[in-house]
Amino acid sequence: MTNTDTSPTEKATPHSDGLDARLVVDRGGFRLDLRLTAAPGEVVALLGPNGAGKTTALRALAGLTPLTEGVLRLDGRTLEEPSHRLRTPPEDRPVGVVFQDYLLFPHLTALDNVAFGPRCHGVPKAEARAQAAEWLDRMGLTDRAGAKPRALSGGQAQRVALARALATRPRLLLLDEPLAALDARTRLDVRAGLRRHLADFEAVAVLVTHDPLDAMVLADRLVVVEDGRIVQEGAPADISRRPRTDYIASLVGLNLYQGRADGHTVTLDGGTTITTTEDLSGPVFVAFPPAAVTLHRDRPDSSARNLWRLEVAALESHGDQIRVDLTGELPLLADLTTAAVAELTLHPGRPVWATLKATQTHAYPA
Repeated sequence: MTNTDTSPTEKATPHSDGLDARLVVDRGGFRLDLRLTAAPGEVVALLGPNGAGKTTALRALAGLTPLTEGVLRLDGRTLEEPSHRLRTPPEDRPVGVVFQDYLLFPHLTALDNVAFGPRCHGVPKAEARAQAAEWLDRMGLTDRAGAKPRALSGGQAQRVALARALATRPRLLLLDEPLAALDARTRLDVRAGLRRHLADFEAVAVLVTHDPLDAMVLADRLVVVEDGRIVQEGAPADISRRPRTDYIASLVGLNLYQGRADGHTVTLDGGTTITTTEDLSGPVFVAFPPAAVTLHRDRPDSSARNLWRLEVAALESHGDQIRVDLTGELPLLADLTTAAVAELTLHPGRPVWATLKATQTHAYPA
């Protein structure tokens, strides 16, 4: 049953601006259950591996996928609550969406694409086109107002899609992998522009992305989703410094281990130990960057507190360095220069010694 009439549960309550939602969606063997809140002006990024539930969450916020349970409130107004048989249709929600492939109308000009939203909200044609012209001007696209989507570059199409979403003055802006379709150079420029526009956006923005750089640059807060659940959330700097799952550690480029601390020594399952500078007790995580690891052909006479005998499993290019995948008592990743790899004559199967200074590690409670 769909109910679009204002009911007592829909009336705004004081100090309730922003997003307040518990999104529960059951889809066969998969269950999404997320608690999401955000204040006006806040940009929240949903991160997670494929199949984690990010897109399902975005579709639920947009009203494209019905909630099984939970509630969705925006600025104090309840948009959806299955237990009260309340569900506001997508077209009646103050929500703007920028899709990954933009979904611009191919037969309309950039101007008319942007004017489409206001027109659907009852704005007269001339006024809607005037508003659209203002948005295109903000996006630096005044000279492309008469162009149709096929004549736009990827970056221009992305900005037109953003202008179209913002032209309805939404209270919730949803961005589904907004930079995924762009090449590397265009992505850099458009990311910077998108950051400026989001900084000026006064309502809530939720961004779904696979790219950690997009998330770190664009978002005020990260919400990491795995298997339909939130596994970690916080400021980008906090999450990048203190990852709590292998996925997040891989995302931010850290080796991550879980063990039990006794002072400066952390013992992992299996008995391997890591010496840290932190003095802790009980369950902890230990993280360190691959660049902190030094490799040696022979057992070194080193002051490093951590020393392990390992074996090279694989090598691959990683930016301007070579990432070495090592197996043994402590499987880890190490980043070396090409010259260092050549000097060590590294290849799969080669035994090596790995050292790590305690000062390069970071331990924190699990």
